[in-house]
Amino acid sequence: MSDFVVGLTGGIGSGKTAVSERFQALGIDVVDADLGSRAVLDRGQPALEAIATHLGPDLLNENGCLNRAELRRRVFANAEERQWLEQLTRPLIGAWLQEQLRQASSPYAMVVNPLLIETGHHRICQRVLVIDALESTQLERTMRRDGNDEAQVRSIMAAQTSRQQRLAAADDVIVNDGTLGALDDPVRALHEKYLALAAK
Repeated sequence: MSDFVVGLTGGIGSGKTAVSERFQALGIDVVDADLGSRAVLDRGQPALEAIATHLGPDLLNENGCLNRAELRRRVFANAEERQWLEQLTRPLIGAWLQEQLRQASSPYAMVVNPLLIETGHHRICQRVLVIDALESTQLERTMRRDGNDEAQVRSIMAAQTSRQQRLAAADDVIVNDGTLGALDDPVRALHEKYLALAAK
């Protein structure tokens, strides 16, 4: 297990994946909470059965898998249901992240989680790296990428911690308001910095 963990976070559409892929290309083990949320809600998992019981079997596709788009639409339209879902899944995702980190073997490991601050998962990290972008940029990117309407994207953004709160929790920040190629230099510089910190 890597003793040094960097938590990477940012709002929806900020470019977390583009940044984490660059760290991965440099040989760093990356653990993604989105993959964890899929794993704990996979077919046959107790959490999926709980969702079908609580929210209705129509949230399952014909093959028994979760209809994620419908779940997202429903919970972001109802704060109580979103809270119920978070209470169900957060401990499970946290345990999944810890298990993945135990298997990490790179000089430092990276946890990618859009809700790093909200879930308290930043407490297992030695550094917090925030990917920052203007809210208008987040909105435009997410609508283009996911095909969601503006109201749905805004409701997701509203459920996440504010940009100001994220930046206040940051040890390091990458501003992602340009081209993807502009990410290479800041990622490499932070990679060198994290290698040095992890070696101490």
